[in-house]
Amino acid sequence: MNLFNVYPLYDVTPVRALGCHVWDENNVKYLDLYGGHGVISIGHTHPDYVAGLTDQLNKIGFYSNSVQNPLQKELAEKLGKISGCDDYDLFLCNSGAEANENALKLASFKTGKKRVISFSNSFHGRTSAAVAATDNPKINAPLNLQQEVTFLPLNQIGPLKKELKKGDVCAVIIEGIQGVGGLDQGSTEFFKDLEKLCNENEVILILDEIQSGYGRSGKFFAFQHHGIHPDIITIAKGMGNGFPIGGVLISDKIKAEYGMLGTTFGGNHLACAAAICVLDVLKKENLIDHVNIVSAYFLERIKEIPQVKKVKGKGLMLGVEFDFEVAGIRKKMIFDKHIFTGGAANKNLLRILPPLSVTKKDIDVFVDALKEVLSTE
Repeated sequence: MNLFNVYPLYDVTPVRALGCHVWDENNVKYLDLYGGHGVISIGHTHPDYVAGLTDQLNKIGFYSNSVQNPLQKELAEKLGKISGCDDYDLFLCNSGAEANENALKLASFKTGKKRVISFSNSFHGRTSAAVAATDNPKINAPLNLQQEVTFLPLNQIGPLKKELKKGDVCAVIIEGIQGVGGLDQGSTEFFKDLEKLCNENEVILILDEIQSGYGRSGKFFAFQHHGIHPDIITIAKGMGNGFPIGGVLISDKIKAEYGMLGTTFGGNHLACAAAICVLDVLKKENLIDHVNIVSAYFLERIKEIPQVKKVKGKGLMLGVEFDFEVAGIRKKMIFDKHIFTGGAANKNLLRILPPLSVTKKDIDVFVDALKEVLSTE
């Protein structure tokens, strides 16, 4: 049996990892400034994480959600405290797409409506409603297009006001900071007006924090830079540091009823153990404060490169933008300098999503390598 080809693959095979580095089968060491799409939050194979998962696996790795699982309650309590979102309920699932799928479903249950507002260059996942709310026709099959989704420009409140007045919208879904789309983000004024309009029109506001959450922006959630209170927050990626887990934070606007949501694997013992370890390490190592320190250092050092036209994003969710396409630069960084970076829908942008434990020394290595690569272009 062959694998179904999904991505064009770089000819690199990581076989072990530690902190912000991975090693391939030839024992070549790479600096990881991409974290596998921003998934690695506390660092590869963090010793506390490995110990926590090992201990849990030696006890029980899985049982269904038809029985008590105290780890779920522990996770919810710790997540509420560290995030400042203790007034939400938590539904646990397995991925970001699944989190957004359930968030949209809840919004439709609550309002009795089905049209969704999303934004230009958005990315919310690859499952049915989530991919329909993703602004990329190439990954939407005809089956997905039966969903009713309207895409609007970011940071323009007029078109949003016009659409919400039609009275048929169940949800507005928006990323705290756009990921795949290229690190664009709503302004504070836009987010505040968006929250106000959703409340006035009884529309559910969903903040997709799947990539921008878990401290990556320099606050636990990116929306917290704007002082708003969404109705639903979706999480995944950094939540499990590589173990598949996602979640939906649900405000008290939506009351739980049996049968509204369900999952086989969501919130299993091993997934909860992974997520608890992540929260414990974030707190123990003050990683969110560390994000802001290293981010400020990155922004200073990147000024040394005149070809850089703009740096987008916040914290350690950054996009380094040039006035030319960067696919060749990414290849040279991997194969010549042994540094992983990410791409985006914006072909002129390098995406920087390192583990939150990345150091100033690692940033020096990246900037010096990028200077050398650019000098040969």
